Amino acid sequence: MEAVAKLNDFPTSPRKARLVADLIRGKKVNLALGILSFQPQQAAPVIKKVLMSAVANWQNKNEDLKIEEADLYVKAIMIDGGRMLKRLRPAPQGRAYRVRKRSQHITIVVDSLESQAV
Repeated sequence: MEAVAKLNDFPTSPRKARLVADLIRGKKVNLALGILSFQPQQAAPVIKKVLMSAVANWQNKNEDLKIEEADLYVKAIMIDGGRMLKRLRPAPQGRAYRVRKRSQHITIVVDSLESQAV
């Protein structure tokens, strides 16, 4: 049985977070947490928190099973673009440059390997 965790409108560019998400897609949860702990990118601790939330959601759904015996893995991780704040920055000769402050939505799906075998 799978569990989902979402984070909406986190203020970081989705392109930068996808680089971190690609590292843990399809990996076991223990390995993914280890990878995220040592990544220097700004999105790594946030993705780690969302992954921990997905594991906690899985534990709430399956109270009779232990996490250690379940062999949880990251079934899917999606980084989608969120709302964009548009601002103006002064430029030379009376002009203005547009600044787009991007945000992202993070969705992580966690599942156990035992449910795939059945």
